Amino acid sequence: MGNIIISEEQLARVVGQLQNQVKENHEEGSYMAKQQLFTIATLAYKMWESMPEGEQLEDWQETKIAQAEQSIIGVVKSYMYDEVTDTIKKGDNMNYDDLVIGN
Repeated sequence: MGNIIISEEQLARVVGQLQNQVKENHEEGSYMAKQQLFTIATLAYKMWESMPEGEQLEDWQETKIAQAEQSIIGVVKSYMYDEVTDTIKKGDNMNYDDLVIGN
């Protein structure tokens, strides 16, 4: 899959649409977590995209990024484990080639 490039205006429209969907479906599950994950992904991508190769961040910034990475990895591993065990309990077939956790 290639890079997807969108304008700031397109990004704002997408975020607005997703926020509206989240508000409409707020009774269903962890709606805040889904919105927060989208915000994290969007901001992380914007920073990654704008950061020149070899740029040195301040120590505290690198520490916060490393902590955030470990936190997200922990949540994803737990979530994926629950998903795998639920699939096994149901007797559904699972494509393990699609399962990627951590580095």
